[in-house]
Amino acid sequence: MAGRNDPQVTNRDIRGDFRAEIREFLGTRRARVTPEQAGLPLYGGERRRVTGLRREEVALLAGISSEYYTRLERGNATGVSESVIEGIAQALQLDEAERIHLLDLLRGAGTSRPPRRRPAQQRVRSTVQRVLDSMAGTPPFILSGRGDILAANHLGRALFSPVYADPARPPNNARFIFLSPHATEFFRHWNEVANDTVAMLRAEAGRDLYDRRLTDLIGELSTRSEEFRRRWAAHNVRMHTTGVKLLHHPVVGDLDLPFETFPLPDGPSQFLLTYTPEPHSPTQDALNLLASWAAANDDVERPAPADDSHPADSAETPD
Repeated sequence: MAGRNDPQVTNRDIRGDFRAEIREFLGTRRARVTPEQAGLPLYGGERRRVTGLRREEVALLAGISSEYYTRLERGNATGVSESVIEGIAQALQLDEAERIHLLDLLRGAGTSRPPRRRPAQQRVRSTVQRVLDSMAGTPPFILSGRGDILAANHLGRALFSPVYADPARPPNNARFIFLSPHATEFFRHWNEVANDTVAMLRAEAGRDLYDRRLTDLIGELSTRSEEFRRRWAAHNVRMHTTGVKLLHHPVVGDLDLPFETFPLPDGPSQFLLTYTPEPHSPTQDALNLLASWAAANDDVERPAPADDSHPADSAETPD
């Protein structure tokens, strides 16, 4: 996405950027599927220049002509039918997140829109904040698609106190993971968390390649983190809605926290994240201790202030 924050290029046909994303995404998906995995024969002595599938092999598996698939991989998304997309998804063994991402990219490549505009500040309604505050013993968060922590309750702010230690507001999980020296200690399986975070950012970028705040974040992380750049280049996408997060909190030590996420209808790509420890477990005991610690510390009691680095007017303004 290099160069997409340059104000001199915002008036070009934006479909070109989506076409580049389609080419790179489908190319990386082809490279990971071998002919053996696809059930295709290998002829003796054949020397292949690619480790994965060739374009004509994808076309064969998808039931379309190689010329049509080649045009599609180059980003010519006009009039692509659902059956063709399903055929390609099956040929490349795409999971649900990857299929949705491909649909998002094809939709973007088939349309045009005005130059990017800075989105209005994402807000959380006061009633939603009261719901979070009522969830005693559980640390819930409202997150944006780019990983901003938009709201939390008292225990949530205490749990993620290392993330809140960054003075930037709103706190951002991706920025903490890749730029903070404390992230590898806080996340006990840092490598897995890093992979999941980049995959979610990649999926979010496919939904709106011209979200100003998202592209600014990706540009910052790409500039400052080799770990981020390497993962971003892989074009992996993922929906990460449930699992167990393994943390090491500086006050209460190790925590094994099952989590669930739920989409919210109140804004673009907002969702509720809840951590629910097993009853009577060491993690529940540790959370109880953390709640007592947080009650004695005023600094984790205050919600994060609004982000004033990008002031939002009542109407969007062009970049």
